[in-house]
Amino acid sequence: MNRAERRGPARRGAAASDAAELVIPRATYRVQLNAGFTFRDAAAIVPYLAALGISHVYCSPYFRARAGSPHGYDVVDHNSFNPEIGHRDDFELFVAALRAHGMGHIVDIVPNHVGILGADNAWWMDVLENGEASKYSAFFDIDWAPSNPDRAHKVLVPVLADFYGTVLERGELELRFEPRAGSFAVYYQSHRLPLDPRTYPRILDRVAALVSNTELENIRRSLAALPDRQALTPEQVAERSREKELHKQRLVVLAAGKPEVGAAIEAAVHSFAGTAAEPASFDALHELLELQAYQLAYWRVAAEDINYRRFFDVNDLAALRVENEAVFEVTHRLVLQLIAAGRIDGLRIDHADGLHDPAGYFRRLQERIGAVSGRRGTRALYLVVEKITASFEHLPSDWPVHGETGYHFANVVNRMLVDSATRARMDRVYRAVIDEPLEWRDVAYECQQLVLRRSLASELNVATNQLARIARADRRTRDFTFNGLRSALADVIACFPVYRTYVAATVADSDRRYIEWAIASARRRRAATEASVFDFVRAALLLELPAPTDELRRRMRAFAMKFQQITAPITAKGIEDTALYRFNRLLSLNEVGGEPGNYGGGVRAFHADAEYRVRHWPHEMLATSTHDTKRSEDVRARLNVLSEMTTPWRDAVRRWSRINRSRKREVDGRQAPSRNDEYHFYQTLVGTWPLTEPDPAGAAAYRERIEAYMLKAAREAKQRTSWTETDAAYEEALLQFVRSVLEPRDNNLFLGDFVEFQRRVARFGLLNGLSQTLCKLTAPGVPDIYQGNEIWDFSLVDPDNRRAVDYPCRRALLAELLHADASAAPRAAAQRMEDGRCKLLLTWKALQLRRAHPQLFRDGDYRRLRVRGGQAQHLCAFARRFRQQSLVVIAPRLYRRLLGDEGGLPLGDGVWGETLIELPREERSRLSFRNVLDGAQLQAVRQGESVGLLAAHALAEFPVALVAAGCETPDDDAGALSGSRGPAG
Repeated sequence: MNRAERRGPARRGAAASDAAELVIPRATYRVQLNAGFTFRDAAAIVPYLAALGISHVYCSPYFRARAGSPHGYDVVDHNSFNPEIGHRDDFELFVAALRAHGMGHIVDIVPNHVGILGADNAWWMDVLENGEASKYSAFFDIDWAPSNPDRAHKVLVPVLADFYGTVLERGELELRFEPRAGSFAVYYQSHRLPLDPRTYPRILDRVAALVSNTELENIRRSLAALPDRQALTPEQVAERSREKELHKQRLVVLAAGKPEVGAAIEAAVHSFAGTAAEPASFDALHELLELQAYQLAYWRVAAEDINYRRFFDVNDLAALRVENEAVFEVTHRLVLQLIAAGRIDGLRIDHADGLHDPAGYFRRLQERIGAVSGRRGTRALYLVVEKITASFEHLPSDWPVHGETGYHFANVVNRMLVDSATRARMDRVYRAVIDEPLEWRDVAYECQQLVLRRSLASELNVATNQLARIARADRRTRDFTFNGLRSALADVIACFPVYRTYVAATVADSDRRYIEWAIASARRRRAATEASVFDFVRAALLLELPAPTDELRRRMRAFAMKFQQITAPITAKGIEDTALYRFNRLLSLNEVGGEPGNYGGGVRAFHADAEYRVRHWPHEMLATSTHDTKRSEDVRARLNVLSEMTTPWRDAVRRWSRINRSRKREVDGRQAPSRNDEYHFYQTLVGTWPLTEPDPAGAAAYRERIEAYMLKAAREAKQRTSWTETDAAYEEALLQFVRSVLEPRDNNLFLGDFVEFQRRVARFGLLNGLSQTLCKLTAPGVPDIYQGNEIWDFSLVDPDNRRAVDYPCRRALLAELLHADASAAPRAAAQRMEDGRCKLLLTWKALQLRRAHPQLFRDGDYRRLRVRGGQAQHLCAFARRFRQQSLVVIAPRLYRRLLGDEGGLPLGDGVWGETLIELPREERSRLSFRNVLDGAQLQAVRQGESVGLLAAHALAEFPVALVAAGCETPDDDAGALSGSRGPAG
């Protein structure tokens, strides 16, 4: 790392306690690692990324995950590398490649949950074998005393494809002896279900009936004498853990050394297999299973009865109790070792809102990092957290992190590119198409209630059980029924304005405000006679209930913190994975962390967000595309154009609906696809249509992508079909509609009309994309580029956004730019926007500036600039300043309104006239400024009392402008601005 990139004395906000040697990334590049893109593949693109100007590769999780995982978030072992991505030597090769180019890397870690079920998680296998007596039982958030007494001291395992009795009597549950381990387990498909060693005698009794052996009898007696699963003193747990393994090994030796015993064991195991036509023949296996620490169940049972906390509603991702120090130490052992060895330069924390106490976790993590690295200060390592914040919400100021991972910024900059003046018109367009008046607030509420009734009902039940116990402890509240409390909690959660609060020992003012907000909103949706139950819920969440005993106070705090852990997944499932697929007014606003009810945001909102960030979180990550976004940055940028052309859009949708009417079917008395899905489909085509006409293979691949996306969107919406209740007839009608509409034949009237309309939109979308890119690369924070998005990328939600990236193409484009005429390249790139080099040029030039002058971006101030003149509303302009270095950023917006339907480039006097970007007073004495993109010298001009830069001059050669002053000499040894190093061949 260059000395210029290391943190100097801390200046403000979140950076106040950074150590002097803490490395803040200049710019990150996210890569999705899996079997198709490994450590070695990542190492191969390092020279290209270095030439582009990236300082840190930002990796998806690379610790051992479930076999075949495309994303790595289903970790099964935090302390080994994922062999599909590479082994330790492959990792070291990757790190060495980074170091050779003066780069580092950030890794995404998953402290909240772990992959279970199957057979590959040793901790979970131990819990299934030993129940509460497992040395890992405290690792998981399991309710061993659920409301259903029949399931007390058992964990529900919802893996069956049908009802338990049906699966059992079909002979699909197979008991096996595992001779290498000396253990017994039941197998179902890919799932291993180990038996409690204390129940082995049930099997060994049958072995003894077939063969006489003294050692066998001794083993049987020893296993029967193991401590019970409810014997939970540390001594008893240790004894059970030690002795069971000893006796298993005795069984291994006996079975291997005495073939007759081994054969008898196999025969005894086989005797538990029933006969399909004889239900009673399965009784023995059923009785054996009833003795275990788990209860097998149909997967649908999980929604209401599961008693372990999950990641959202995913049964095979179990939450970890990382607040337990032992769990923390075990799950962070390898990552801390790598940090101590200088191999990791930053962390991204996945799903921070799932943690019991996020602030406590971050403090412990930074303290441990400081201890192993020798760095002092509360922020010992660059650390960002995946946190979804509302437009009015901010990260808690006491978190020892560097900010969020960019969703908030993505939505702020996106809303700036929407024409907020057309909201009422777009409402009318949408309502006319779907023939239904939808309001975002109501859609969001209904979808969260749906999730509470279906997939996450069990999480609500757990919280309600806790609250009901508290209510029963006081004679004034004991009459609140379970159902009444459950209903009230559901309403409060469905009305919650943020993902979660952070109540701990006390309640912060912001948390109080959000709780009061939710309670008031819930009251308005219910009868006045139910006010008392909401008063009780409010008091419980605010820790204001009377608590005469320490035990009751502990229960109240436990309830409040449990409630916080479930609001985030319910909001995520209800909003991100349901409502965003139902409310389709303008899909560019339907983004993770987005608020589709807020139609546009304007330049002032962008400035206000940047000003807050530079004061409080100056090193927060800035993203526009991520692995989680519903649409890529370029899809959103294109769809935003529709807000500027509501009348042509309305007319086009009417024409297309008429043309495609015959392609619809009737399913259950209703049109298929629905009008809402059809409207979603047309926007999806507008947003993703290829920039150049594809060949037949490319057209077929595109059609397959759209089919897969529309099927996913319909299932996520959960209206006519869903992941759990698929409607095959509706799905087939939807897919057939997509295929027919996109059929490449001469008499397809739709395609001809659509392509003509889409071309009018696409060029303005590319211009939006340039403005969006420039803002991300220059605003306060650390810009992140999602893999491949340095040129145009029109991807949809995963798995579409995990397709392979064409790096040879990108390397070739960058090589051309490196050797092109610097003054002519911007105009040439702007005239051929479709090939992506204009976005790459802008990205490369901005990143080279960041490389040459890191302090300007890392520590520089932010100032909004006033724009005067006839086109002022079409410009977002701001300045960054550090000492004598200054930068002026000019990003146009609302291009269609600016240029009219004919398009063209937004360059020069004919477009901008006398529009002036006012300079800050301290910049007015400068003799000249330099346009970073084309090298042109710009002079400040005076208009009356105002001194500034003419937009026509700054935007003479390229649609956006990056204008610098005092930046002629690079800082220290950061390298030449022109970027003399070329990409790898």
